[in-house]
Amino acid sequence: MTGVHLYRHLDEMAPWNDRLQVLEVAGIVDEAPEVKTFTFRSDAQTWFRYKPGQFITLELPTADGPLMRTYTLASSPSRPFSISITVKAQAGSIGTRWMFDNLKRGSRIKARGPAGDFSHHNHAAGKYLFISAGSGITPMMSMLRWLNDCAPWTDIAFVNCARRPEEIIFRKELELLGANMPGLSLGFMIEERSSRESWFGHMGRIDAVRLPLLSPDFHEREVFCCGPDPFMRAVRTMLEATGFDMAHYHQESFGAPPVEIPPPATTEAGAVVPAEATVPVRFASSNVDGQCVPGQTVLQAARASGVRISAACEFGLCGTCRVRKVSGDVEMNHNGGILDEEIAEGYILACCSKPLTALEIEA
Repeated sequence: MTGVHLYRHLDEMAPWNDRLQVLEVAGIVDEAPEVKTFTFRSDAQTWFRYKPGQFITLELPTADGPLMRTYTLASSPSRPFSISITVKAQAGSIGTRWMFDNLKRGSRIKARGPAGDFSHHNHAAGKYLFISAGSGITPMMSMLRWLNDCAPWTDIAFVNCARRPEEIIFRKELELLGANMPGLSLGFMIEERSSRESWFGHMGRIDAVRLPLLSPDFHEREVFCCGPDPFMRAVRTMLEATGFDMAHYHQESFGAPPVEIPPPATTEAGAVVPAEATVPVRFASSNVDGQCVPGQTVLQAARASGVRISAACEFGLCGTCRVRKVSGDVEMNHNGGILDEEIAEGYILACCSKPLTALEIEA
């Protein structure tokens, strides 16, 4: 890319299209022990359009085959020329460890998205409370960075919990924002002291006694929570016990919702459809004809037929398994992983779509 092409105005550029372009690593920064930020730009000259708090799904080309992993964007769409994710390598993590060991400046990688509904853009409020633990801070940071750029006077209580002081991700940036955003109050809480850094702040775990110290008026705020599942359960239980209006509570989770076992399929006359009844599914790009048994999704039918459809969350949230339907009808119960305009174009999510008639898809 020549130098002159690096300086185009935003209105001269098209938004990034995950069907046509891949991401290029523009920078890698160490944030905390076993935590890195990867910054990406488009391999074409495009800009990124998304809501603060949304996520993308990366396709990691590991030695054992493509591995799909979903990561929240820590960057803000108010700075649309790049995006960033901040990830922690947990014990036994495969995808994140692969990224640590293999991604370098200039590396290229496929991605899908952005997707997700966890954003303050969907819940406008006069006051916010962002509660996070560990790497769950990333969507909060995306929202805070957007607010700093676009509405720096907003009243925000930002509470982050970590095991040790040095494990507070983005601590220096948060302290700088706290000095410049008049409505931002920061509250850090750690579980144990460290020999690496002195600590004079709150210690312990967030509970009904400590939360009012960090945000006395939390009942008046729109609450966003993200962190490990036990942490989010504890926060939710605590808020419910205080009488908080849970309609103003929102949490980010990539865990699947409870599975409901559907009743046996019936015909219009009310007769139960035999278990052996199947629906033909044509996988056009693979030139494979398969069968989908009652209750089975298109993704399950594809796997049974030896057809690979990329998938990550597998419950309709991430949008990774989006494929175009050529003909036929499906019942699709998703969790926000596909846009209305994509549905209008004929796309479905294979993981949560069940054929109602003979089906042909591009896969």
